[in-house]
Amino acid sequence: MPPAGSLTAEQLSLFESNGFLVLESFSSAEEVQAMRDRMAELVQGFDGADSSVFSTKDHRQLKDDYFFKSAENISFFFEEKAFGDDGCLRQPKELSINKVGHALHEHDPVFKKFAFSENISSLFSSLGYKRPAVIQSMYIFKQPGIGGEVVPHQDNTFLYTEPLSCTGLWLALEDATTTNGCLWAIPGSHKNGLKRRMIRDENGTHFDRPSPLYDQKEFVPLEMKSASRTFLQSQDMH
Repeated sequence: MPPAGSLTAEQLSLFESNGFLVLESFSSAEEVQAMRDRMAELVQGFDGADSSVFSTKDHRQLKDDYFFKSAENISFFFEEKAFGDDGCLRQPKELSINKVGHALHEHDPVFKKFAFSENISSLFSSLGYKRPAVIQSMYIFKQPGIGGEVVPHQDNTFLYTEPLSCTGLWLALEDATTTNGCLWAIPGSHKNGLKRRMIRDENGTHFDRPSPLYDQKEFVPLEMKSASRTFLQSQDMH
């Protein structure tokens, strides 16, 4: 029997063809609840004094020192329009946070245990990784009635390696559907190459090419039950 988390030949074929794969019941209910409970504790302990606003359209944040330092610690990012003209939150902080990242796997024991679990390592072994490294982790909220659009993108635009080698993993901590904000992706789009890169140089942070346009009809929803996992080829458009 292969280790838990390993992929079958059929699953690997689907991943290669589509650029993504949904794995049902990847984690236990106990693991899911432990991460949800731990994040509730982190949010409760967050006073809001040190934070930023996350947007996939306004990239001024990419020049923000807070954003870059988040690669090395646990940082909180608010939704667009979370604050009113008076500078105060429009609603409670637990309903105003877009995401928490990007080093949960390094600094929090609950998320570290999951990130370096046997299930995860077996999955990457079956993908052919020899010495996989976790480069970032984040907890994404889908808040009701607030938040900006997440524009279509490829992960390699932001996480560029030579050769291109990143794989994104998404764990559903509750059911993700078309009505509450599930992931959408274009099947086979990873075979069309990298469309643009984010570059950081003496001129600041910018993209080498404009964002490509896509027909929304090309995207398919990746609905997932709680504890299921989707993993994405880093050039897949989603």
